[in-house]
Amino acid sequence: MPKVSILVPIYYVEKYLRECLDSCINQTMQDIEIICVNDGSTDHSLEILEQYASKDARIKVISQENKGTLIVRKVAVAHATGEYPLFLDSDDWFELNACEKLYDAIQKYDVEILQFQ
Repeated sequence: MPKVSILVPIYYVEKYLRECLDSCINQTMQDIEIICVNDGSTDHSLEILEQYASKDARIKVISQENKGTLIVRKVAVAHATGEYPLFLDSDDWFELNACEKLYDAIQKYDVEILQFQ
């Protein structure tokens, strides 16, 4: 079981998606999975996802017709196998040590929920 599941809803973000995915796959903590749920995008988002998934087995791509952010997040959580879920918007990115710092803080302070800016 991975320590962290990064959950990424995808909807018309081809412009930002590579930077988002690069920030995930290059984390200092490698014991992660990346769940990407394509919510009916008809731009090149799905092709980018499939390209990345073919090179990194930690990336799982789920595609569905458009159902909105709430449903996408629920679908992502349902597919996550990690110890802790971590949400990332697909037009955003993480610092490369984000997962490691968050996981260490959870372990150190024994919290159930950790929120950051």
